[in-house]
Amino acid sequence: MLLNQFPTIQSLQAAFEAKKISAVELTQDCLATIEQQKNLNAWLSINADASLAQAKKADEQRTAGQHTPLTGVPIGHKDVLVTRHWPTTAGSKMLDHYQSPFDATVVEQLAQAGAVSLGKLNCDEFAMGSDNQSSYYGGVANPWDQNRTPGGSSGGSAAAVASGSILAATASDTGGSIRQPASFCGVSGIKPTYGVVSRYGLIAYASSLDQAGAIARSAQDLLALLGAMSGFDSKDPTSLEYCHEEANNGQRIQAQHDALQSQFAQQGNTPLKGLRIGLIKEFDWQALDPQIAQALEQALATLEQLGAQRVEVSIPLSDKASAAYYIISPAEASSNLARFDGVRYGHRTQDYQDIHDMMARSRAEGFGTEVIRRILAGTYVLSEGHYETFFLQAQRVRHLIFKQYQQALEQCDLILAPVTADLPRLLNQPLAKPTESWQADHYTLGANLAGLPAMSLPCGFSSDSPALPIGMQLIGRHYHEGQLLAIADCYQKHTDWHQRTPEL
Repeated sequence: MLLNQFPTIQSLQAAFEAKKISAVELTQDCLATIEQQKNLNAWLSINADASLAQAKKADEQRTAGQHTPLTGVPIGHKDVLVTRHWPTTAGSKMLDHYQSPFDATVVEQLAQAGAVSLGKLNCDEFAMGSDNQSSYYGGVANPWDQNRTPGGSSGGSAAAVASGSILAATASDTGGSIRQPASFCGVSGIKPTYGVVSRYGLIAYASSLDQAGAIARSAQDLLALLGAMSGFDSKDPTSLEYCHEEANNGQRIQAQHDALQSQFAQQGNTPLKGLRIGLIKEFDWQALDPQIAQALEQALATLEQLGAQRVEVSIPLSDKASAAYYIISPAEASSNLARFDGVRYGHRTQDYQDIHDMMARSRAEGFGTEVIRRILAGTYVLSEGHYETFFLQAQRVRHLIFKQYQQALEQCDLILAPVTADLPRLLNQPLAKPTESWQADHYTLGANLAGLPAMSLPCGFSSDSPALPIGMQLIGRHYHEGQLLAIADCYQKHTDWHQRTPEL
């Protein structure tokens, strides 16, 4: 595994510059590593010819002096982002073998930046799940303990980065699907402000909540990814045309990061002096696994030693966030997935009597249990007699939660929170009820309802054998991805949790 020698994008670029390795040689090694790690089931589709062609082009660009910070960097794409050179299935039988005629904007942007895609990464079916076990192609194993879940829905992305087969991966986050697997797999992941990264080519689950983002080992690596992925996209009606003067989003994020890093350097031993970290008083910290609570308290202590101070903030409706989310997201899923009926899109049954029977059988065969559960729930809350009682009321609650987060972030610079209350659960562990896993998103989905940037970064390990990673969540103000990444980078300069890797 050559990536063990070059664990960061910066170190890899230095190796490229020193001609210690070429992009083609690294890609060949990464493909071999993926083959050795098949038991993780993190990858769904590999196209060695396409990957090596991208690597060859990256080497040519470097020779011509046209390289970027991502040229030659091996990455993977979550299988909800459509790609021309690899099938896109969203982890579902409904889209088995589907080949897109175009690339998602994010895929296109990273290819233009010179990154080398090694293929498509496993995920919960249509990104609906919190343990990456609902995929039609089988569940993903956590590299730290292969008897446990890697988290979901971007479990394949997090597991692949943690296992060292790639340096970074794209992912998506509707209610915590980047942050939870990043926490469970001991890597860093960021969900940007809603609209900062294009959703064009991202197979929709809940359109007002879905956001593409990235997973990598460190905040520095996330910055490089997000800089390439950000920017206005006219093909996405929800994309934000938010720029500072003539700067694009990537330049703005870099400028925010550079300004904060400069401030840190000037403040010496207390680089976070004056930083106010908000703790939501309505979050029940007593409900956390004691090891998670202890790791978060130690992380807070480290941030305080660096000059930050903790302040209490209030989100009075935080206990209503889950209810609002699990009305809005299934409702939007019901609408978005209606197109997959076997007529023009998706799996078509072989045995049917008429068009109505064909659509019913195709959907019953093509969708998995969790997707069907959410479609039915969404159809119910949108139905006559329930629309105002459930859907409209949930939207009102969402608006109030949005305002409460804004008010809270006027009293602090960012919010620190748990990612989950529990450590990764054992695979195939029976649930008390089918919707029990929905509660895994309790601490993360508020940022999606409010459209705020949020990230997870490693802050400790459990005392289990093998030890399990623990992550902490940082939630920032709208468009302040650069600030979050700079603060995370400062923390990672004073800790080594993000440098630890599983033994495979």
